[in-house]
Amino acid sequence: MFDFWIDSTSGAARSGSLTLPHGTVETPMFMPVGTQATVRTLSPADLKAVGAQIVLANTYHLHVRPGEDVIAQLGGLHKFMAWERPLLTDSGGFQVFSLEGFRKVDDDGVEFQSHVDGGRRKLTPERAIEIQWTLGSDIAMAFDHVIPGGANEATARDALERTLKWLQRCAKRHRELTERGNDGMTNTFQHSNIPSFRQTLWPIIQGGTLPALRTECLDRVMELGPWTGIAIGGLSVGEPKDKMYQTIDVLESRLPATVPRYLMGVGFPADLVAAVERGIDVFDCVAPTRGGRNGSAYTPEGTVNIRNAAYRTDDGPLDPSCDCETCTTYSRGYLRHLFVSGELLGLRLLSLHNVRYLIRLAAEMRAAIQRGGDAFATWADDWRRRYQHTGVA
Repeated sequence: MFDFWIDSTSGAARSGSLTLPHGTVETPMFMPVGTQATVRTLSPADLKAVGAQIVLANTYHLHVRPGEDVIAQLGGLHKFMAWERPLLTDSGGFQVFSLEGFRKVDDDGVEFQSHVDGGRRKLTPERAIEIQWTLGSDIAMAFDHVIPGGANEATARDALERTLKWLQRCAKRHRELTERGNDGMTNTFQHSNIPSFRQTLWPIIQGGTLPALRTECLDRVMELGPWTGIAIGGLSVGEPKDKMYQTIDVLESRLPATVPRYLMGVGFPADLVAAVERGIDVFDCVAPTRGGRNGSAYTPEGTVNIRNAAYRTDDGPLDPSCDCETCTTYSRGYLRHLFVSGELLGLRLLSLHNVRYLIRLAAEMRAAIQRGGDAFATWADDWRRRYQHTGVA
């Protein structure tokens, strides 16, 4: 369980397979984001139809509403959301970061005001692990301190040290829960109603866009291992694109080759291609569904705004190369009609297409990597020439 193996490489790009309790996922791969145990506008059947292998759920939001205890009573997160394939839960670190002005951070944890009922709550590394354990995800993420893009060195250093201290506490609590579960001991967080429950914990590398801090954080995280996967956090939070790519470049040669590498919160097509080029395996982002709900659609030639009047009488598919329900059934003219009329079907259809686009993109990258040699670099250059013809999202 939690095995990962690389089957092909092309430059720094890798294709592999990750075995999890609820199935095996092929990399590179994109995870749709199911913030509140649902990917907005899409059903589990929709997600299966577009080839989703794994979904990300949000620890903070599920803790606030309906509560991890409710989800456990209903059979755990997989059963609760009718998704039998793998699940990854984030730790709540990014959501706490987004609550600027409504939270207080110290070495013990984060005290915050709930966005649901206004009540005061506290999230510590231990509680973040307990919540994820109770949810029953395949992969739990360590609780980390996220800072804005472009933060100065003092701020980045402070967050790095806190993230490492919290990681040790996360690992200790996760180990305790795992050992108790394996011994059949009864405790508040045991999964008596979740068959064959097993979970792994992944750490998160922080350090802003400062190369020395990023490499130091990685080295110190690896000393606390071994790990079955490793994540790069704190990017795509306002820093320039070139800084994000430079940060991945700095880490690539030092990241362990034997575990999956997860770039958190990144999901625009051009960023996926650039990151896979730099050895990244796993991605998640709300961009495809958020963009879809706002009329923005990914195509091989770039991103289009379906509200554009040019599509009013366009009887062609959104993307002739795409095999999703949206593209094989409806015209651009009809999709535009749905959006200008405020019909909810439009939100679903563009979200469905965008998720399928990223999953197909990951599959295309995997196929290029498996051709070996410099095949991926050639494919990536060709892809960029076509995609940037009309501009990158």
